[in-house]
Amino acid sequence: MIKVSILYPYRENGHFDVDYYCVTHMPLAAKLFGPSLKGWSVDVGINAGPPGTPPPYVAAGHFLFDSADEFYKVFKPAAGQLTADIPNYTDGGNGTILISEIKISM
Repeated sequence: MIKVSILYPYRENGHFDVDYYCVTHMPLAAKLFGPSLKGWSVDVGINAGPPGTPPPYVAAGHFLFDSADEFYKVFKPAAGQLTADIPNYTDGGNGTILISEIKISM
């Protein structure tokens, strides 16, 4: 199983609408990805470790797929619509994508 993570860096005075991202954008992606998507979640940054420090990332969206090929197959036709939605939740542009293999899950 693989995880596709989109990491949105923290920027002082940057805008990121967590509610829109969680309630509108991520469900839109899930709908477009269809049954190939095995699950999704959102992390919202709190700090960088020590209390009061800004987090390295304001948010991260995660999608689970059986394989990278399954992700690419559903992402390509959905990319335009998902990319066009980005300005609705952030002024920071595209996030950084990390595709990783899940080795242990509890």
